[in-house]
Amino acid sequence: MHFFISVAKPLLEIFILSVIFYYIILFIKGTPIIPVLKVLLIISIAFFVAQKLQLHTINWVLTKIFAILVIALLIVFQPELRRALVHLGEVPFIGFATMNKQNIIDEIVSAVMWLSRKKIGGLIAFEREVGLKNYLDSGVKINSEISQELIKTIFMPSTILHDGAIVVQGDKIAGAACIFPLSQNPILDKTMGTRHQAALGLTEETDAMVFIVSEETGTISLAYRGKISRGLDESSIRRILANIYTAPKKK
Repeated sequence: MHFFISVAKPLLEIFILSVIFYYIILFIKGTPIIPVLKVLLIISIAFFVAQKLQLHTINWVLTKIFAILVIALLIVFQPELRRALVHLGEVPFIGFATMNKQNIIDEIVSAVMWLSRKKIGGLIAFEREVGLKNYLDSGVKINSEISQELIKTIFMPSTILHDGAIVVQGDKIAGAACIFPLSQNPILDKTMGTRHQAALGLTEETDAMVFIVSEETGTISLAYRGKISRGLDESSIRRILANIYTAPKKK
């Protein structure tokens, strides 16, 4: 019994800490807090080295700086902390809580193919490792389940949200009418429209995957890592979406 307790207790502690760190990472992902945390980490390492080498003056200075930064962090990111506490119980524990992955793929494929047939322009970005929160702030936040009806409605030329892009986070349409930076590639094909340039611009700065539906030709393209692939068919779209939703994310 004593042996069981001595083994189970550390495992339980590791599990609890893993869950806590998981939710912390989930919260800070895609927010401007990451650079601040990097600065705090560097200061902590410098503080540790100064203590070991008994550099008392540097140690005193770093102690004051660290305390000020912690207070500044709480003040600057107070809205994010409040929002995290309010929605603490709303984050799904494992996987997607509301929709099956295959259903998500079916809904997206149906919407994209419909836009292509109707020659209605569309731009759909899928968040991966790098958060797209900054780009979400430029549009209208939706946080709705993915459905082909919603995607079609958003991109209808008569709606106020049709300009800009949809941002998909997991099993949710997080926002619409989002603005992406235009590509700065000097050798970019000058015949590319604004949608294609915006898709390339986003993929030059993040690891997002972006589907583009041309308003002129109905052609479906994919932008990824600053490159574009044109003329996708339904099977290609399904394969790409399956990779997004089933393959492990790579940094």
